[in-house]
Amino acid sequence: MVDRLYFKQLELGPMQNYVYLIGSAETRKVAVVDAAWEIDTILRLAAKDDVEITHAFVTHTHPDHVGGRFAGTEIEGITELLGKCKAKVVVHRAEADFLKGLAPSDIIKAESGDKIDVGGVEIQLLHTPGHTPGSQCFLIDDRIVSGDTLFIGSCGRVDLPGSNPEQMYYSLTQKLMALPDETILFPGHNYSDRPTSTIGDEKQTNPYFRFGSLKQFLAAMGYR
Repeated sequence: MVDRLYFKQLELGPMQNYVYLIGSAETRKVAVVDAAWEIDTILRLAAKDDVEITHAFVTHTHPDHVGGRFAGTEIEGITELLGKCKAKVVVHRAEADFLKGLAPSDIIKAESGDKIDVGGVEIQLLHTPGHTPGSQCFLIDDRIVSGDTLFIGSCGRVDLPGSNPEQMYYSLTQKLMALPDETILFPGHNYSDRPTSTIGDEKQTNPYFRFGSLKQFLAAMGYR
């Protein structure tokens, strides 16, 4: 099963973002996840590896994951990507309206549980609100790309506009913790001393996986 999968993890941009290229090693069709930074670098790697980007998956629509204006600086992002290759943007329905400047025909509005075929490789979408209303993770075989929902040793912020700590608790405990222990975790930022972990390791070491109740979780997050 691994032999058929093309999977690359790239650290790009000044905020330690991970961008992913995921698809079929056989058909050479791939999706890019969270294309906000260094679009030309992404496209050069795709050309070097002889793969075609057919989809742009979005874990959530914060500027450092999709592009736009951030801290007075214009981030390249998905708009530039679509100007250079034909791809369908896969975003959760709750955040589709945040993608300004894209034509409706460019966008696939996703729901939790949807499965998108990328060149013969099935990518399942898992809605994990908390960091943002439409945050989603992507499950491919035994790998989970978690965006800013789950990091190695921590989880995403819940004090930003649109965040919800109660939803984050249930996304972590009812959805991500329910995955098999051997599931390999690929986060949205390089905030650790290693690029990957497993759900089993996070159950043992991640403090945000170890609260016995919502009340305890909210207290730890500063909500009384």
